[in-house]
Amino acid sequence: MIKESVFNKQDAVYRKTVPAGDYWMEVVKKGQTFRILDMEGNQAADTLFYSAANPTERYSAVDTIREQGNIYLSTGSKLLSTEGNVMLEITADTCGRHDTIGGACAAESNTVRYALEKKFMHNCRDSWLLAVAENDRFGMSGRDLTHNINFFMNVPVTPEGGLTFEDGISAAGKYVEMRAEMDVIVLISNCPQLNNPCNAYNPTPVEVLIWD
Repeated sequence: MIKESVFNKQDAVYRKTVPAGDYWMEVVKKGQTFRILDMEGNQAADTLFYSAANPTERYSAVDTIREQGNIYLSTGSKLLSTEGNVMLEITADTCGRHDTIGGACAAESNTVRYALEKKFMHNCRDSWLLAVAENDRFGMSGRDLTHNINFFMNVPVTPEGGLTFEDGISAAGKYVEMRAEMDVIVLISNCPQLNNPCNAYNPTPVEVLIWD
């Protein structure tokens, strides 16, 4: 559901531009609202969430889909953890729909979906692996990489139950905003994918903003 934010950019306590292919990993405190802004349009932001108090508790696509009865995420969606707790709630969304079943690009999936020579292309899983290696204060490793949300990504489900990767439905300046219901570690891979139309074959920056 389309809903505009009540927050102004100039009031944000934090702003960071994340280049295409880069990652962002920080803690968002309970009660804070953070926004992912699609700066140039049709970019995909592959995002993981963890409890800052105990990172073994993390976002669960299965529980979130079951409880809301919808495979797509938008305003009003409550993002549940593996413990059944609400981690965040989407409070504003000018895109209208986000994917939580398509997964993230990886060397293996690039090889299977596209071609053997695509295996060594930059991908979201590699960005996440770099993030946990460079941020050892969180005590995480590759074993902690799990269900993710593909913000701004368009992954329709066919009547037969298959998935297709289609042109994005976002545009320059569109955003999604979430209020944290616990202290959460947010790990974003600003997708470098060049092989499918999720970002119009042209990865671009996103911006992260936080309000108290």
